[in-house]
Amino acid sequence: MNYNINNVEAMWPRINRTYKYDTVEQRSVPCNPTDEGSAYTLQFRMSETQAKALYKHMKLAYDSKKEANWPEKFAMPFKKDEDGTYTHKAKLKGSYDNEPTRKPAHYDAKNAKLPEEFMLTNGSIINVAIACVPYNVRDNGVSLRLKAVQVVDLKPMKEDNPFNAVDGFEAKEADVNPFDEEAPIEEPKKVATKPTPEPKKGGGDLASIVDNWDDD
Repeated sequence: MNYNINNVEAMWPRINRTYKYDTVEQRSVPCNPTDEGSAYTLQFRMSETQAKALYKHMKLAYDSKKEANWPEKFAMPFKKDEDGTYTHKAKLKGSYDNEPTRKPAHYDAKNAKLPEEFMLTNGSIINVAIACVPYNVRDNGVSLRLKAVQVVDLKPMKEDNPFNAVDGFEAKEADVNPFDEEAPIEEPKKVATKPTPEPKKGGGDLASIVDNWDDD
């Protein structure tokens, strides 16, 4: 069952390519689509009203696929934050049966498809297209399979800065480089030169003529 979750806040989106959790680095790292544990993942923050509507749709999907041996209900999947909002996650595996899945599509607010290299930023406001997939394996519930994202309001990317502000050097407007200014060009001074005397008749060889050039 398909569903659109509109006007929610993107949290730690990792959908520009596939990622997996690295137990050594203790964080998600880029990986190949066919690697074990690879996936496109997107967390999002929503209001209580949005959470109720999504949960209702997930319950309809669960009831439509529920088999006789499945539990009657599934646990609340959302996390409630201190400000009263709720967070949840949509996911798409990097591959099925060793065949890479199609990367979730990105669209702008006018529904134009964004380029492959587009990277969604944390805090952006988005619409999320998902498919509800009920399951009953080790536990039961409804997973949200990520299909596409529409960017309503793209936030600027924030750079990680490990420092706090301290007293000291502050970057200011660069000083003007005096060499960048055009200096007035002085006219060359005219120097009076003496006329070159005519060579004496029958005198002088080639070497003496070259010496006269060097003296000018």
